[in-house]
Amino acid sequence: MGAVGLTLGFLTLALFLAALAIGPTGRTALASVPAAHDVAHATVPAAAVSGAAVAAVSGAADDAPPTRPGGLRPCPVPFAANPTGYASICWAASSDDTGVAGYDLYRLDPDGFVLASSTTSTIGGFSGELNRLYTMYVVARDLAGHLSPPSALITVPATLGMTPTSSPTPLPGDHVPPSRPTGLRDACLQDYPGVTFCWQPSTDNVAVTAYDVYRETATAYSRVGTVLPPSLNFAEPGLVVGQRYTYVVVAKDAGGNVSVPSDPLSALAREGLPSPTPSSGAPCTVTYRATTGGPRLDAELVVRNTGTAPVDGWTLTVDYPAAAAVRLVSGWSANWTQAGAGVAGVNKQWNKVIGVGSQTQVGFTATYGGGAPPSPASFALNGKTCATG
Repeated sequence: MGAVGLTLGFLTLALFLAALAIGPTGRTALASVPAAHDVAHATVPAAAVSGAAVAAVSGAADDAPPTRPGGLRPCPVPFAANPTGYASICWAASSDDTGVAGYDLYRLDPDGFVLASSTTSTIGGFSGELNRLYTMYVVARDLAGHLSPPSALITVPATLGMTPTSSPTPLPGDHVPPSRPTGLRDACLQDYPGVTFCWQPSTDNVAVTAYDVYRETATAYSRVGTVLPPSLNFAEPGLVVGQRYTYVVVAKDAGGNVSVPSDPLSALAREGLPSPTPSSGAPCTVTYRATTGGPRLDAELVVRNTGTAPVDGWTLTVDYPAAAAVRLVSGWSANWTQAGAGVAGVNKQWNKVIGVGSQTQVGFTATYGGGAPPSPASFALNGKTCATG
């Protein structure tokens, strides 16, 4: 064998041995690309299988948000780094088709809800003024970035342990929040298209300066309006007629204190009543609606100021035919008395002023003499006859 042949022989042997060293078996190493008829049965390394599975999951469509966090409750403070206090809550875990990535905790401040903290566990909180009440809610996030509906609202004090601590030395300034708004009632301005509702006034050691109205959306509680006292009515247009919307009302004062939110109100978006026919110089328009059952009559009246000046203090007179034998039983949003064959209502302090173009809603319950339900013969505001609408 010549020198060239010997050299080629050694080179062939070296290549063969190198091929055997590529994998654990000669077949695996030499057949890293299987023949066409072996593709279906080719062995795939475990690492490749795992990577493919992860790619399949991450590439899968995730269109569903996590479920709403529930079971909110006060929880022991996990630590006390300083004496300022800590507001802490726990909740039940949300579920999601691809996994919950974390939770965002929102705190109610005078200007609205703000992000207070984020966590991957089901306990969270933030530092605050010792013994002060804080309102918050929780939203879950999934791996695709979808957000859950917001949890129910919860209000807890900032403490240093499992139970509230004793009050520290009072801080200067006003730290007393207004009382919680109560008595939310749907459809207070029935001729308004959209959602309308009203509530009872809050009290404060100094003065209530405003009421913020929050509506629950798909992922948050959004402030949709601010009402200034003495008004206690809210209206929101542009909503889907026939759909219900959930609201809460928060009172606040000049010191930046906010009340505990009201109980939620489910309010129906309505079409509203037709606009009344313009009257010839009448200073007011009254819309009257009544329901009856037996000898009982429940009347609701919307009084609109169509004059050119605000009405500051008013008496509304509702006259019925004498034959109707209407007798007052009770009333709301005015101080009602029997007035001959009809009834008369004097304003409450909170609805004393009716601005130009504004309105207020009142109502009463009465009995009548039977037969067809009676209709008022006329309405008058401060002795001036009102148009009807």
